[in-house]
Amino acid sequence: MDILIYGTINSVALALYALGFAMVYGVSRLPNFAHGALYVLSGFITWSLLNSLGLPYAVAIVLTLLLTGIIGALIYQLILIRIRGMEISEIMASYAIGLAILEGLRWGGFKGMTYTLPSFIEGSTTIAGIVVDYQRLLVVVIGAAVVGLLWLFTHYTRTGLALRGMAQDERAALMLGIDSDLMAVVAMGFGSMLAALAAVVLLPLGNIVVEAGYNVLILAIAVCIIGGLGSWMGSVIAAFLIGFAQILTVVYLGAHYQMVVALLAIIMTLILKPSGLFGRQKELEERV
Repeated sequence: MDILIYGTINSVALALYALGFAMVYGVSRLPNFAHGALYVLSGFITWSLLNSLGLPYAVAIVLTLLLTGIIGALIYQLILIRIRGMEISEIMASYAIGLAILEGLRWGGFKGMTYTLPSFIEGSTTIAGIVVDYQRLLVVVIGAAVVGLLWLFTHYTRTGLALRGMAQDERAALMLGIDSDLMAVVAMGFGSMLAALAAVVLLPLGNIVVEAGYNVLILAIAVCIIGGLGSWMGSVIAAFLIGFAQILTVVYLGAHYQMVVALLAIIMTLILKPSGLFGRQKELEERV
């Protein structure tokens, strides 16, 4: 039962890490390598709003989501739009932005183990004899709600349908009058807000450290590659595969092998099925 419960929690956490990255790539084909940096930046913004300005927790969270969404949109509008379509340049530029954010935070003194966010609900409960704290249960509830709301948003709103159109066939979407760059800005903003949401939900489980940005980026990439780059639902399924694999690794091998599982999953997927479980970008090469 502990594997089932904590495997589910870990899987939902991985899905929260990856959804923002998957959305940005799915719509604009832009690999946002600043995703992990935006995750950590959101944690420090929330901490600063709480401790420096003394704002209520709920207000700090809402402001963090808005600020991070604006920052993500500005990153695209001011920098990435100029190199869109140049794949290597996109990777290098977005990674450089993320590196500048993370090392800028380190240089500014945001380092060590003193920065933490309070839990939404203190305490724990027992499920089938396994003790689980309420914050981890909220991770599962919020993660399921985010996936459901994202599905509704992309199927029943005008903006969501435009994003789906861009993700499925950019040329056809352009012929129908959908602005490619505008949708990319929207996707970057929403993707950054999803990274911020993951941060405010998951960071209360530990400390806010700069190094988390690199780990989150690796895990998000692993989930998206296995699920299929550009497939949002594929990312959710891949999150559960990696999530349970990591928990089994912790139980039988040790906690320090968790990241090895993600890296091995990337390598095996690229060797056996480069398009991932639900991706389409390399199907022709695989058939040939």
